[in-house]
Amino acid sequence: MNLNKTTTHAVRLLVACSRAEAEMVKVADLAVQLELTQQNTFKIVHLLSRAGFVTAMRGRNGGVALARPANLIKVGEVVAAMEYPDADTSGLSTSGETTGQNVPLMGEALSAFLEVLNQNSIADLAAAADQEASKAKTAKKRATRKSEPPIEARKPRSPRRTQAPAAK
Repeated sequence: MNLNKTTTHAVRLLVACSRAEAEMVKVADLAVQLELTQQNTFKIVHLLSRAGFVTAMRGRNGGVALARPANLIKVGEVVAAMEYPDADTSGLSTSGETTGQNVPLMGEALSAFLEVLNQNSIADLAAAADQEASKAKTAKKRATRKSEPPIEARKPRSPRRTQAPAAK
């Protein structure tokens, strides 16, 4: 099943808010961090706010924060809210329309898909992202060390002088 870009960006936005913990995150900062336009980020924040996943505050000290703890926000809930915002997801086909005889089959398939996604929370995704960032940082350090010249190829140091100061 293909998810639209808005859904993918919404999950990424929730993960970013999760990493900020209880602090409000400015939408402009999220747009830069996620490499999205501010307009698109505002649209996604609005959709997530209407679905009850984030709280948004306008103004100078405003921003976005998770409405409930990240471990209580299931990925399947987010996907269902973004893909089918105004519908009961149990009787829909993948196009969002009822299709006569296919309704039970497509409803079962969609329910199974969402059930698998609901096995993970936004906190799980944030932890996995942190782990990947840590691995990338470690790999970068190793690559930097390997690019240094070997010790024997380095310029030799001049020997220290151990002579006593000259007498006057």
